[in-house]
Amino acid sequence: MDWDKLRIFHSVAEKGSLTHAGDVLHLSQSAVSRQIRALEESLNVTLFHRHARGLILTEQGELLFEATNQMVRRLDAAAARIRDSEDEVFGELRVTTTTGFGTLWLAPRLPALYQKYPSLKIDLMLEERVLDLPMREADVAIRMKEPSQADLIRKRLMNIKMRLYATPGYLAAHGTPEKMSDFSAHRLICQHPGTAQVAAGAMLSAELMANDIPSTLTVNNYFGVLQGVLNHLGVGVLPDYITEDFPDLIRVLPEVESAEVPVFLAYPEELRHSKRVAAFRDFVSEEIFAFRKRKQD
Repeated sequence: MDWDKLRIFHSVAEKGSLTHAGDVLHLSQSAVSRQIRALEESLNVTLFHRHARGLILTEQGELLFEATNQMVRRLDAAAARIRDSEDEVFGELRVTTTTGFGTLWLAPRLPALYQKYPSLKIDLMLEERVLDLPMREADVAIRMKEPSQADLIRKRLMNIKMRLYATPGYLAAHGTPEKMSDFSAHRLICQHPGTAQVAAGAMLSAELMANDIPSTLTVNNYFGVLQGVLNHLGVGVLPDYITEDFPDLIRVLPEVESAEVPVFLAYPEELRHSKRVAAFRDFVSEEIFAFRKRKQD
């Protein structure tokens, strides 16, 4: 099919009028009409019902409009990537990370990124599955271990540990456990050891569960664990970075913690010069640097 005819069809379908489409395309109404008629003849279908108040898509027209919509979106995305070599940072950036890190650390800091780059469009994909960056399932990944995929640029951001936390209200009502045996009077909240998660967190949860704790709440991500803790349900296994945004939480059994978990940012080699990727990488790095400095002070 002729792209010029499809482009004209898309504009007519969008505007619902030959005249309005012609104004946008800088074509006369008769020229637009001829192109639509030629497209209908080439497809051997009627694309529009013609009414006094405008044009309405037929069923076949709706199918074609759906296809041209997808084409326009892909072309817009391609154009944004091409213009990405300029100084302005805008367009879509697909970021993938775990549900816990994405909801508890990254999302609360995004307002500052949008303030700096108001035309940026972030598609945040939160899941434990590791997306294939070289196959462009995402543009940037933040993961709790070093990526093993080839052709990736990677940057180590920080190390975290899983620790035990509870609210002052819960501890006031149930007491503060001083040793593991005290958990006979407490509820443990953690990710289920079989849930997809960082190995260090799974190991700590499994070790704690081995102490025959009578009451537990298991969730499949750390956001759910935090909600249980904040609602005074028990003592939760949580990443230590939450303490900045939830300073009222009290650490329980300070000697109990996981091994260090490295946090990596990675993106494909082909996006090395992307302004969007660079803006996001630098923003996250600056936020983590400030976060670590505050922890030291």
